[in-house]
Amino acid sequence: MTICYTLSQLSETLASFPKDIQTGFVPTMGALHEGHISLVKRAAEDCREVVVSIFVNPTQFNNLDDLAKYPRTVEQDCLMLEKAGATVVFIPSENEIYPQKDERVFDLGELDKYGEGPRRPGHFNGVAQVVTRLFDLVKPGYAYFGEKDFQQLAIIRYFAAKLKYPVKIVSCPTVRESDGLAMSSRNMLLSADHRAAAPSIYKALKKAADITSAQNLSLNCPAPEELAEIVAGEINSNPLLKTEYVEIVNAITLKPVKSWEEADEIQLCTAVFAGKVRLIDNQKLK
Repeated sequence: MTICYTLSQLSETLASFPKDIQTGFVPTMGALHEGHISLVKRAAEDCREVVVSIFVNPTQFNNLDDLAKYPRTVEQDCLMLEKAGATVVFIPSENEIYPQKDERVFDLGELDKYGEGPRRPGHFNGVAQVVTRLFDLVKPGYAYFGEKDFQQLAIIRYFAAKLKYPVKIVSCPTVRESDGLAMSSRNMLLSADHRAAAPSIYKALKKAADITSAQNLSLNCPAPEELAEIVAGEINSNPLLKTEYVEIVNAITLKPVKSWEEADEIQLCTAVFAGKVRLIDNQKLK
């Protein structure tokens, strides 16, 4: 496995790849867990060469405290990546990615108007800045993203297609702990009590999925807005958890739905505070 810290090192390494192969790419912010590793393993199944980036992107943080507290475990990350089958790890400095201030503003197709968008102003534009920059540098044939960040995945698909990047966006299932908590780098910031409480989030999402099973949808299923309130109440019944939002949305447009007939694919998305740690999760309902 080759580790590159500069653009010149990355360019030289990529130039050594055979011309007739497609490169797999997994962009990360480090502090890796088995969710990230599942993406790398999937990329290694599909592609001979797998590039992984580790870069904590400042332009997607609207809270500077959040940026400062973001966990950094680069040495451990590299050991995990080599074992998972990565062939190149790119660990650039901020100056390498942004030699000049990135002032690009992206058309995100209004997919940022709901969910995370209003709560984290500028976040998805920052995601678009760094992902397009990395796509331009790595020029991958395939790029792998986890479904835990459901809205981010939808937005990346949108701008990659709109900007005509010749890359296939591959979505990979959310990886969970044995108690159901979605794996996240932020989980390591949870106190013991909040970690014990956090699985209640997925428990509530699964309950919603049971309520909206195909059989129940044809019977007396609560309307989406009512079900969202039920899920929020379920999560908030644990005094250590507080929902920021629960939205039931069209899985393509991300716009909240008022009836189950509005869309063929419907997703429940939520953000929950466990103390000061903000956790996100989602669940397919239809």
